[in-house]
Amino acid sequence: MNVIVKTQEPPYYAVIFTSQRTEADNGYAEMAKRMEELATKQEGFLGIESARDNELGITVSYWNSLEAIKNWKNNASHQIAQKRGKEEWYQNYHVRISKVERDYFID
Repeated sequence: MNVIVKTQEPPYYAVIFTSQRTEADNGYAEMAKRMEELATKQEGFLGIESARDNELGITVSYWNSLEAIKNWKNNASHQIAQKRGKEEWYQNYHVRISKVERDYFID
């Protein structure tokens, strides 16, 4: 998705997923698309922003609560994707969860 997400008024939460991919696709692109579609249907989901170059990818998903983040992490389909990510798609990754206290948007 190539848009800047307009979220709800703070506070809300951001999950920042920074990764370095492996060489092979092995179904990654298809799974990433499915996970984004699935996330949009999760209660508490506010939006997602993502960027990737040849070296590094950063995806930020926004949620209205820590409980919503936990529910997404524990989603059965998402757990399958997480497992494949660890085994096939990522050389390494880092997940950060932050509370957004303030934001502003310039059109």
